[in-house]
Amino acid sequence: MSDGFIFVVAFGGLFVLRIIAATLVFLWILPEGDRCPNCDAVTLRVQSAGWNRLMPWFRTSWCYECGWDGLLRHPAPAPPVTAMSPNPHPPPTPAKGRRR
Repeated sequence: MSDGFIFVVAFGGLFVLRIIAATLVFLWILPEGDRCPNCDAVTLRVQSAGWNRLMPWFRTSWCYECGWDGLLRHPAPAPPVTAMSPNPHPPPTPAKGRRR
């Protein structure tokens, strides 16, 4: 093998590894959910034909409070609500000795 071929393969491999590492770091810092990374307000989902076709595993979002727009990861699915689950907020009980 020539030295030039080994040089191209080694530096080409390092270039590809750098792209993979940058992509993984970007995925790691990308927030999950529907909150704005700038002001922590709820964002609105925006339909973007280009981004949604290119990367369907991301959510295109826009914050109406600070104007941020960008990509977020889809939030984890919420646990299903069952009919037997207790009510977290029971109805208030009327005060004793007081008539309505």
